[in-house]
Amino acid sequence: MDLNTVAEMCDARRRDTWRPGDAWLGGGTYLFSEPQPHIRRLVDLSRMGWEPLTVTPDGGLEIAATCTIAELSRLPKPAGWTAAPLFEQCCRAFLASWKIWNMATVGGNLCNGLPAGPMISLTAALDGVCRLLSRTGAAREVPVADFVIGAGVKVLEPGELLRSITLPARALAARTAFRQASLYGLGRSGALVIGTLDPVDGMLTITVTASTVRPIRLRFALPPNAEALREAIEYAIDPEEYYDDIHGLPAWRRHMTFRFAEEIRRELTEEGGR
Repeated sequence: MDLNTVAEMCDARRRDTWRPGDAWLGGGTYLFSEPQPHIRRLVDLSRMGWEPLTVTPDGGLEIAATCTIAELSRLPKPAGWTAAPLFEQCCRAFLASWKIWNMATVGGNLCNGLPAGPMISLTAALDGVCRLLSRTGAAREVPVADFVIGAGVKVLEPGELLRSITLPARALAARTAFRQASLYGLGRSGALVIGTLDPVDGMLTITVTASTVRPIRLRFALPPNAEALREAIEYAIDPEEYYDDIHGLPAWRRHMTFRFAEEIRRELTEEGGR
């Protein structure tokens, strides 16, 4: 779609003053998908030269905000990354064409902040931390689970940029379980729940996305039974936090959240302990 309100496009390497009507341009798959009447200038990130994926010295993974979904999917996963299947599961949750895969970026998916964003699901479940840069170059770090605080609402300040997301080695070594549901065969996720089992202390973590307006994480130092898990979800998720749109009513999303969480509990604790 043509953005007929855009009057200027500039290189992000220039440290211009951020002004009303500016927007970062990564892959552009969302920006050019619908009218953006508030945008006057696009600040292009394509020439920043960031390495898409970097294995850190301690065995973690740094994902540049400009890394595409295709690049993330193709990354060779080290043998010690027990959580490796989760990357492809979340990439496939896009249910998008190869054109989107080769243009859409991990950072763009996070910065849209939509409940069904599968890169939010992936990085939140693996204890991801966002590195944010202001226009002055000052940096701060925010956990992915705290980066998105509502449907399309992030903690970004005006002009602030998501530079990268870092996944720690310990999270990449965790056992994982993945559940996703949509009302349609090629539809947007209505519920996406991920479980991880810590390789060191055995802590079970349940991360709820898509069914809720923000990522919600529940941690259990000891394996919960079905009743304890249900009570924890009831307490952690307020009724108004279940998302409501054409891709699923809140009651259905709530039902699928409980169902998937219990399936994951059994898979990672009861079945895994046999």
